[in-house]
Amino acid sequence: MHSEEIEIETGDREVVVDLTGRCERFLTEADATDGLLHLWVPHATAGIAVIETGAGSDDDLLTALRELLPADARWRHRHGSPGHGRDHVLPALLPPHASVPVLDGRMALGTWQSVCLVDTNVDNPVRRVRLSYLSG
Repeated sequence: MHSEEIEIETGDREVVVDLTGRCERFLTEADATDGLLHLWVPHATAGIAVIETGAGSDDDLLTALRELLPADARWRHRHGSPGHGRDHVLPALLPPHASVPVLDGRMALGTWQSVCLVDTNVDNPVRRVRLSYLSG
């Protein structure tokens, strides 16, 4: 097993951060062949998604999350920015983990798929993501 934790600066706005390039570099450094890449976000207010990016889907995802989880006063969890309680519900919809098959050292993603960190919590400007490569 090869494992590494990376830091991602998300700033003070809602973001979808494409991690695909970072994952590819990690697999190269791990001398990956066939196995599994597992991503884990050790935060209660962020998730991992496998989606298309760059064609508006990442912005569409944030728009959908704003509609599903509005940043208003309905949430019982109340600290931080107004509506922050919704950030704690996010991982139930976008889990803090994903596993991607690795074949011949490359992620077996579909043509338009990217591995992304999704962070709606504007109070935490830096996130950590644990990348683990497992092979048999």
